Amino acid sequence: MIKKGRIHNTSTWVLMLWLTLTGCVVHQPYAIDLSVPVPESFDEGAKDGVPLQRWWEAFEDPRLNALIDRTFSGNLDLAQAYARLEQVEAIRRSVRSGQLPTLEAGAQGSREDTPGFFGNNTGDGYRLSLAAAFELDLWQKWQSRTRAADDELRASREELQALYLSFSALTADLYYLAVEQRAQLALTDRTIASFADTVNLVERRYREGLVSPLDVYQARQSLAAAKARRPDFQATLATTEHALAVLLGDYPRGGTFGHVVVLPEAPEAFPAGLPSQVLARRPDVAAAFHRVRASDARVAAAIADRFPSINLIGGWGRSSTAFSTGDIEGEFWTLLADLTLPVIDGGRRRAEADRAKGEFRESLASYQKTALTAFQEVEDALALNRATEERIVGLEEEVEAAAGALRMSTERYLQGLSDYLPVLTAQASHFTAESLLLAARRQLISDRVSLARALGGEWMTEETEKRLTAGDGATGGVQPPIPDGRTQARRVID
Repeated sequence: MIKKGRIHNTSTWVLMLWLTLTGCVVHQPYAIDLSVPVPESFDEGAKDGVPLQRWWEAFEDPRLNALIDRTFSGNLDLAQAYARLEQVEAIRRSVRSGQLPTLEAGAQGSREDTPGFFGNNTGDGYRLSLAAAFELDLWQKWQSRTRAADDELRASREELQALYLSFSALTADLYYLAVEQRAQLALTDRTIASFADTVNLVERRYREGLVSPLDVYQARQSLAAAKARRPDFQATLATTEHALAVLLGDYPRGGTFGHVVVLPEAPEAFPAGLPSQVLARRPDVAAAFHRVRASDARVAAAIADRFPSINLIGGWGRSSTAFSTGDIEGEFWTLLADLTLPVIDGGRRRAEADRAKGEFRESLASYQKTALTAFQEVEDALALNRATEERIVGLEEEVEAAAGALRMSTERYLQGLSDYLPVLTAQASHFTAESLLLAARRQLISDRVSLARALGGEWMTEETEKRLTAGDGATGGVQPPIPDGRTQARRVID
């Protein structure tokens, strides 16, 4: 038991040390250079204006709206992401507890029968105790760890929002790919029917002695080629519907998403705004930003771990012990200040600090690459939108010309002015041109979707908060205040 004088001297020493060292910081946060080259406008050109929020509503397709809602509620990757967010929140609470005192209660009870000088000594004993401990965070080790955990939680929430953005785009892509494949099947069926009529016509002319057997074989060849293309469209439709079903959290079966066979007109290209505004709308950039902050805080914690630690330990309790001469009972207490100074650890703590610094540099480079990739995705999407629009114009002209060539070659063949080869060539060209035009129109829709995904947005925050508020996701603990990491990053870059 510590004497009163020693307790007083120890308390004075601890208080003086606390007043001297409180607030000492062994690592100042790095002056993080987040700069990346940002032009004043996109090289590919972009429509001015404020980017759309719930971009898929621009397609004015109730089926698409319903499918995206089902994706948000049933997707299993999103369910995993919410579970991961719950784990990160629990880790944050665990780390945060290191800044708080601990208090433990103990109780013991016993009954003894032991031999003594005056016979056996039989009696009951008990011990009740409370033990408290607290580590003085002189070097802000636990505060730095808490900051790192806070930023990891913020990064996880941003990554969750990035999943919403990706899965909304993937749902639209798969949905319209399925529509295109149905349209391709309808086109193929019309072509097969037309080619079958041509075969009947050629066979009749052959029986009348007006054409050679070669024309019959060529007509049958054209019909067989059209039929051979049908299974490819069927297989693509089936696999697309299977992927869409799994995306929605359903069993992979086809034919459950309607039988729409007409592609809608692609909406106008979405306004992209300025390149500097992209960083404020991209959750993956915000997540990378918070990873940089978290790694910087871990550097501070690793450096602080190399300095002495002081733990205050106290205990109070009451005990009773039975003896043959009588019971001894009463209260007891202890107060202890424990100073631990790392002396020799084989360089482990220094190595951990070096590892944390390397992690910081890695996360900083990752942020800069993520930002540049975001710009690249917007530029790529703008280029693809422009190129596909131009390609559609050319394909429309090609379809019109191919239709005219097929009409003229058929008329000349029926009039006996040419053989069947020009008809065969025109049929194949017309079918291919129409099929390519369908694919290009669907590709333009996909390019619009890719542009919306590249531009990001803020609607994902509403979807995330709605699910968290409803209790279908990560819960527990008070969420840390979420600074606008995207805005902070954008301001630094600006």
